[in-house]
Amino acid sequence: MSLRHAVLGLLSEGPASGYDLMKLFDVSLSNVWPATQSQLYAELGKLADAGLVDVVAEGPRGRKEYAITEAGLAELRHWISDVEPASVQRSDMLLRVFFLAQLDPEQARQYFRHQAELAAKRLEYMESIRGFVEEGGDNLSVNGRIALEYGLRLGRVQREWAEWAEGQIR
Repeated sequence: MSLRHAVLGLLSEGPASGYDLMKLFDVSLSNVWPATQSQLYAELGKLADAGLVDVVAEGPRGRKEYAITEAGLAELRHWISDVEPASVQRSDMLLRVFFLAQLDPEQARQYFRHQAELAAKRLEYMESIRGFVEEGGDNLSVNGRIALEYGLRLGRVQREWAEWAEGQIR
């Protein structure tokens, strides 16, 4: 996935300013594709230059509202239906697991405790946005519930795995 397609996807639901898009990212996409404010605004400029979005309104203090163009919608649809999703094959966290024997057992157990804590924090965050996601009936909310459920299930498995792995260290 690219930031380009995330922004196009959000704008496919309706026009929005960079500020509005950042808020949407924070309560929806940040779990699967985080972006900083500077990345988002830079991408909006690139999308406009490529003709995939248009500035449809301008307000005070340089506020711009963007809307997806037909070319942008075609690009989004092509990406969704014709481009195979990238398969994540690298895990910095799991690579370290292979070499935990280089630490003393208590340090190795602490590594897994820390991974369990990180998973718990991600779960806590996802639970904190559940109400917002579930209250909407728009496309982003409906499909956001599906993505959120994936994240919750994956997070539980990651936490359980880390707790189990801690017990495997002698």
